[in-house]
Amino acid sequence: MAKSLGIFVTNPDNWRHVMGIVKAAKAKGSKVKVFFTWAGTKNAKNPDFPELCKLADDVSICVDSYQKMGFDRNDIPVGLDAKKMATQAQHGAILEDYDCYLSL
Repeated sequence: MAKSLGIFVTNPDNWRHVMGIVKAAKAKGSKVKVFFTWAGTKNAKNPDFPELCKLADDVSICVDSYQKMGFDRNDIPVGLDAKKMATQAQHGAILEDYDCYLSL
């Protein structure tokens, strides 16, 4: 079985890296989860965000951080549903359930 990769995104400037890594990991057969927190939640407004949601196996956002970055918590980014507007427990799930961990 392919390894799994959890990506923890805190920096809004790493979008190209996130997309590139997700594409490469999926091409190798890996399961990929991406969790956006703090300023990394600004990536949810990238026009390619819905594409990332289709590529990765799981994408979620820290709703508290999203709100602190000035977004309305009810403004759910295209590609996500309300349950993916989550808490830091998603970060814990990456640490517990994924073979590899990357912070960007």
